[in-house]
Amino acid sequence: MAEIQIPQETIDRVYDKLNREAIGGGYRLNPDVEFTKSLIKGILTNEARYGYWNCPCRLASGNKEEDLDIICPCDYRDPDLGEYGCCYCALYVSEAALKGGKEIGSIPERRPPAAERKKAAEAAAAAQTKASLSNLSQPVWRCKVCGYLCARGEPPEICPICKAKKERFERFI
Repeated sequence: MAEIQIPQETIDRVYDKLNREAIGGGYRLNPDVEFTKSLIKGILTNEARYGYWNCPCRLASGNKEEDLDIICPCDYRDPDLGEYGCCYCALYVSEAALKGGKEIGSIPERRPPAAERKKAAEAAAAAQTKASLSNLSQPVWRCKVCGYLCARGEPPEICPICKAKKERFERFI
């Protein structure tokens, strides 16, 4: 893959904008300006590759929905700032770290493995589906074999999808 060229003026402009936004939001960028600009270059390179500001220190899948948690600023920034004094890539630092009251060291990866993220996303989607169905006038039944859902007083005698019998249904809502 050819190296993506990011003009220095663009990096400088984004640095100034990010710095203003960070300060306005109660955050601080790493005081090592050259290091910070190298991170910004990585973010802009990822934007050119994927179309979004993926954290420069993590591998993106290229699928924005899968990478939402690592789009800068990532979901892990605030816990990392509180516990370690900087975020995973050290773009953001805490006030205590800036003033020398907290030494910055390596940060363990908080992002769960892909399989765990997928499972959590599926659980969240199921919960959202369940919540959106909760104001129905009938109970919702789910076939434990194929996942078929139906809203009615009782489960069907036979699942119309997989032909499982009534006892294979559970009350979903």
